[in-house]
Amino acid sequence: MPWIVLVLAGLFEIGWAIGLKYTDGFTKLWPTVGTLVSMVISLGLLGIAMKSLPVGTAYAVWVGVGAVGTAILGIVLLGEPSNAGRLVSLGLIIAGIVGLKLASP
Repeated sequence: MPWIVLVLAGLFEIGWAIGLKYTDGFTKLWPTVGTLVSMVISLGLLGIAMKSLPVGTAYAVWVGVGAVGTAILGIVLLGEPSNAGRLVSLGLIIAGIVGLKLASP
């Protein structure tokens, strides 16, 4: 169960990272509200997951899920480049997340 909570925390991290782009420097009310709500939920879920998981593993997976998801949505939603180097690098982050899961108690 802590792994599910951790992945959910990572998904909310994606939400606030992408949301930051849409706040336009925190000048747009509803994107700002959504971004702040996502931040609170993400950190709250991370804290819950850390009750059972090692801090280094939990934090690394949280950041990894957020980084990969944010980069993918940047490509899809914001037209960011999707060259081979970026995609291979995202694959390496995913491999690291899987490795941490397999190596964790």
